[in-house]
Amino acid sequence: MKILMAVVLLGILAALGSAGLFMLRRPKPGQPPGRDNRMARALAVRVGLSIALFLFILFSYWMGWIQPTGIPR
Repeated sequence: MKILMAVVLLGILAALGSAGLFMLRRPKPGQPPGRDNRMARALAVRVGLSIALFLFILFSYWMGWIQPTGIPR
């Protein structure tokens, strides 16, 4: 369970990093500036992975696969 969550978090960070790189790159000389949607697509992947991870954590709690530990007193 922990490995799956860590892999999804790494995917979220990778999508965020690739969106940052796409934002910093300049368009090719013959290409209009607004024609490249790679940054928007990478951010959409990041949002999708974040929502999927949140729903998976809720489902895992509902199924009893994970338990809250609470704060020790």
